[in-house]
Amino acid sequence: MPPPEPPFEDSRRLTGPNLYFVHPGAVLETLGPNARDADAHAAWAERVRAMCAELDWPAPEIVVRRHATGASLAFSAPIDRLYAATEIDEWAWCAAVDTGEADGRFHAPGHPAVWDPASAAQTLRRFADAEAKPDAIALLRAADARGLPTLFDDDALSIGLGARGRTWPIDALPSPDDVPWPSLGRIPTALVTGSNGKTTTVRLIAAMLRAHALRTAHSCTDGLFVGGAGETLERLESGDYSGPAGARQILRREDVEAAVLETARGGMLRRGLALCEADVAVVTNVAADHFGEYGIHTVEHVAAVKLTVARAVAERGWLVLNADDTLLRERAMWTGSIDDARIAWFHLDAPRDDDTRADEREELLRLASEAGTPMCGLRDGRLWIRAAGTATDTAIDAVINLGDVAAMPLSLGGRARYNLSNLAGAALAAHLMGVPAQTIRATLARFGADHHDNPGRLQRWRLGGVEVLLDYAHNPDGLSGLLGIAQTLRGAHRMALLLGQAGNREDADIRALAATAMAFRPERVVLKDIDGYLRGRAPGEVAAILRDELHRHGLSDEAITVRLNEVDAVRDALAWARTGDALVLPVHGYDARDAVAALLDRLQAEHWHPGDPLPEI
Repeated sequence: MPPPEPPFEDSRRLTGPNLYFVHPGAVLETLGPNARDADAHAAWAERVRAMCAELDWPAPEIVVRRHATGASLAFSAPIDRLYAATEIDEWAWCAAVDTGEADGRFHAPGHPAVWDPASAAQTLRRFADAEAKPDAIALLRAADARGLPTLFDDDALSIGLGARGRTWPIDALPSPDDVPWPSLGRIPTALVTGSNGKTTTVRLIAAMLRAHALRTAHSCTDGLFVGGAGETLERLESGDYSGPAGARQILRREDVEAAVLETARGGMLRRGLALCEADVAVVTNVAADHFGEYGIHTVEHVAAVKLTVARAVAERGWLVLNADDTLLRERAMWTGSIDDARIAWFHLDAPRDDDTRADEREELLRLASEAGTPMCGLRDGRLWIRAAGTATDTAIDAVINLGDVAAMPLSLGGRARYNLSNLAGAALAAHLMGVPAQTIRATLARFGADHHDNPGRLQRWRLGGVEVLLDYAHNPDGLSGLLGIAQTLRGAHRMALLLGQAGNREDADIRALAATAMAFRPERVVLKDIDGYLRGRAPGEVAAILRDELHRHGLSDEAITVRLNEVDAVRDALAWARTGDALVLPVHGYDARDAVAALLDRLQAEHWHPGDPLPEI
């Protein structure tokens, strides 16, 4: 008879600041009949404390985060013994819910014995001793005593960042006396997170830093990039590098003078943050997305995850928040600060139509203005920035005009309000990182005019009278913003939409995307899969859920087609189009997006018109 399934999943190391605490540690997600039992959680915590004491570890910080389907059980641990920490986490939880039968349930041989704490301690001590890296700890302590940033993982240890950093293989570390301490230091760094707009904001800040003559690297969901002023941007890697591994890779490059790091939900929940002290951390917004993973079930949970970046803001750094986001305002207004970070605000000229607490927004902006808080906002069609300063700084009341937003390419003539937020947030972040106002202004005036500036994010083509928008819109909020722009472009003509979703979303989230689409009454919907993002679902399974929801909202079979390949889906929409129509193309696969952009560029160059044959791929 096979052994019972273990009562947990997703047992993992936390290698940096995370949702639960600022220190490294371990966390698991509970399963089974005791998953939400408070007595079992208390028994787990008692065993963790006892085992840490038995192993002579520092007293752990313990967090039990209960949620709708179970609990996340986390505790802090020495950074060089995190694998052993996951074993302690699993052992303590299994022991807490064990029936007392000494039958080796839940654990295979070689793991700590659930039924015998003394034997378990011996096993766990062997694990911890084998994993310990005293040479690395000595270097980390020496760097901390000098106030220097560090990066540590299974393969390497770094002291300092970028051009002011050095990296050594973990099996060839120097002694503290052999480290060139005077040459090591920091470089300007920014973290960017949020539900929508992360990649655009990252690219904008990076462009401003490059224009400020800093050789800047950035990481995002499209890859790793580096370049300087006047240089062609070099792609180092392709793919999703919005987690800590991508951040460490560019922070370790000795040719990098500044870094901007896209910081996605998944990386923060799986491993925490790579960087412990950033100059600026931007949260663009919070929206319902990714429910069901790692115990995240509500938009309030999403907000808590996004605000993990506050734990990685340097002592004199800034947390840059969107004042138009109700949840971000609420957390800041009730607490006065978030993890002691200094807060700066960006905003548009008016609250969102669905903001039921707009009065609180106005009060927040008034108080922030009176306090001399740095802010960037939209007023009278122009973007303004209130300079950072101190109470004794005569520049504290300086208000700088950054230009007419309708003339900024990313705004699409002022239509793209969500990009106006991205422009404001990026401008404020760059200002707080020391970029001069004239450099910020010049970047805003040109960025987005070239399709290579912001690939895959609100790119626009006009092909023989057909308006085409290529974007990443991947959740209801993002799709609503994109379709709102398309409505202004199509006038009385028709609209076609590509619709797909990653397979790791819950069925309800997939249906919500279809419901959002139907609020804009498209005349045609082309359903697709996302290459590389099926994540456990069968091909066409997501499309079937979307189709059912579209039917429920009244869209006929004749108006729906299925082209699971994203490039084929785009070609279907183009073949359907007539002059005056609008095509809305959320394309998510990296290779597919490049192929679609190349196709649209070719059609534009060849003066294609609706009804003309499409070139073969």
